[in-house]
Amino acid sequence: MNFSIRTPVSGLVLGLMLVSSPVLLHCQHEKRMEAAEAAPPDSVVEEDFVTSTIEHPLWSYNTTIYEANIRHFSPEGNFKGFAKELKRLKELGVSVIWLMPIHPIGEKNRQGTMGNPYSVANHVAVNPDYGTLQEFKALVQKIHDHGMYVIIDWVANHTAWDHPLTQEHKEWYNLDSTGNFMPPFEDWTDVIDLNYDQPELHAYMQDAMEFWVRETNIDGFRCDLAGLVPLEFWEETTAELRKIKPLLMLAEWEAPEFHARAFDMTYGRNFFGIVNAVAQGYADSRSFDNFLYEEANSFPHNAFRLYFTTNHDENAWNQTARERLGDGLPMFTVLSATLRGVPLIFNGQEADLNRNLKLYEKDHIRWRKGEMYPIIEKLLKLRKENTALWNGERGGEVTKIHNSGGSAVFSFVRERDDDKVFVVVNLSPEKQIAYFNEAAYRGTYQELFSEEAVVMRKSSSVELAPWDYRVYVKTPPVEPIAETK
Repeated sequence: MNFSIRTPVSGLVLGLMLVSSPVLLHCQHEKRMEAAEAAPPDSVVEEDFVTSTIEHPLWSYNTTIYEANIRHFSPEGNFKGFAKELKRLKELGVSVIWLMPIHPIGEKNRQGTMGNPYSVANHVAVNPDYGTLQEFKALVQKIHDHGMYVIIDWVANHTAWDHPLTQEHKEWYNLDSTGNFMPPFEDWTDVIDLNYDQPELHAYMQDAMEFWVRETNIDGFRCDLAGLVPLEFWEETTAELRKIKPLLMLAEWEAPEFHARAFDMTYGRNFFGIVNAVAQGYADSRSFDNFLYEEANSFPHNAFRLYFTTNHDENAWNQTARERLGDGLPMFTVLSATLRGVPLIFNGQEADLNRNLKLYEKDHIRWRKGEMYPIIEKLLKLRKENTALWNGERGGEVTKIHNSGGSAVFSFVRERDDDKVFVVVNLSPEKQIAYFNEAAYRGTYQELFSEEAVVMRKSSSVELAPWDYRVYVKTPPVEPIAETK
């Protein structure tokens, strides 16, 4: 089964989980996204697939995303402290760093001691706790010097209560019946909602984003709750931003139309939901089959989709990745990096982070090379070098390889040019032996993690421990493969 086969789907609405599970945990932030995404979008495709006119930056096709919180990343909790760790991130294989909000945080109605980084008090300034604008520019330059790229978080839907706009342009906000500011949702008490019915707000926000590209030379934006802002704004703004330089635009939203003219990449929260459900025994390989079919039949072929096992929201408000996924965490990380998506690494995953970082306080990560470090390192470096795993239309399609393991074993091949990767994972807490009998997987390989040379012939088999995984990377054949009759 090749999941790239596209069948017209009329009036498809994404954002609905492909599996439902009572054990899936979502923070209030995620619930708001789901509710909003389930509503009819501003632009609905009725007759055909969404097509994309986006030209991705050339450097983005073999990238992965690394999410970093300046406050938590170093003992100093500032730009200079983060800069000291760039060599380590480069050695890990990181290519794109997503910095969580770097802006000043509102003081009025602040949550916690240091505040919510998504309560932005000024869109064209840096948080003084992190350093100065000049120090941020120096950090961007150092990231580029290490051969990496940087995108910054952008909060366009709301501001802090003490943002300058509250004094200068109160009419740019949504107001309650008594003419007072109001939060986007009742329990988001530290922020107030902007009103994009005001054309002048569009121009202001676009100018603010241009400031960061022109003045600091960043390489793109991760746009917070992008679907709560009119798609028209994003399409107009990204068109202007891309006149300055090629940029990578990531939307915290899951809808095909966001790829048409605005965003390179969108959140793959359905992947996250299936991973959780499989770990808890509520789903199996058939859920991944359905997921990949929906992805291929809903999103443009060149769309970049962000796959993750955790992020700052999940870590702060729900269980850690290890608590949710247990011994399956390495296997699910392998899937996030080998399926047709862009893997997200949340700061600390490579150090076996297994506790909730306090989003509104100064916290720390105990940096070490534990179980996950070599797994992530090998995966990131493979993705950079192997065209079969590249992003969008420049990567290989996912071709399912049937096996005897039933719904417990999921296996597939991705192939592009001379590169080929054969992936086999055990989605269960039980030992499995999977037999294969298809032409697509046959060949000579080196297993990525054990570095064992393997020849896959007709009727080859793989023995898998609970939650086990294999990533076979094609190598040139030493001698012709002899098939048994």
